[in-house]
Amino acid sequence: MTIHIGAKRGEIAETVLMPGDPLRAKWAAERFLTDAQCVNQVRGMLGYTGTWRGHRVSIHASGMGMASMSIYAHELLQDYGARTLVRVGSAGAMQDHVNLRDIVLAQTCTTISTPSKALFREVQFAPCADFGLLRAAHDAACALGATVHVGNIYSSDTFYDERPDLNTLMTRHGVLAVEMEAAELYAVAARFDARALAVMTVSDHLVKKQALDAHAREQSFAQMFEIALHAAFDPQAGSALQ
Repeated sequence: MTIHIGAKRGEIAETVLMPGDPLRAKWAAERFLTDAQCVNQVRGMLGYTGTWRGHRVSIHASGMGMASMSIYAHELLQDYGARTLVRVGSAGAMQDHVNLRDIVLAQTCTTISTPSKALFREVQFAPCADFGLLRAAHDAACALGATVHVGNIYSSDTFYDERPDLNTLMTRHGVLAVEMEAAELYAVAARFDARALAVMTVSDHLVKKQALDAHAREQSFAQMFEIALHAAFDPQAGSALQ
């Protein structure tokens, strides 16, 4: 057990999918995992472990924002022996060619600040995805018929934006979408020599002022989890889905 995770040693798999919302973790575990067992309920941050097509996997919520992600990613890697962390969540599109329901794979992350900033001091560390996971997720997304975009995203440390000029700046520089966790996930994973990837569904559009309703979100998020699972366990995901 750790301060924030009540699971016993051995109850967390080496591969962990990390949605932000604890109830989404519960929904995904019930939908995708066989023999899923709840292994954490501390602070309501639900975590489950089961199997997917014979592969042992955990689905553990990360909470909202980079500070929360930093805590759970650190403890999963340091104390539970996790080696692959995949964020699965929503993002807001920042480019005209990125549409609602599209999949965004974060190759790199732009950010103003993360919990790791104090560690890096004057260094402008560039958080990036594990290429093997990135390639497998792209192949799986294409095989599943998803519209997928790979590139730079913006990891914001605020939800209620008081700087609309930042969105304009990000859009001008080709940033695909905005979310709140991936940059710190990538930094923590790099620190522990682990694999990390952020797979996101576009749930709203900052430029077009659009948003998915609840039913459309559930349908789109199911595809996102399937892509993440194939990427984590099958480097030949694209061909396997043919």
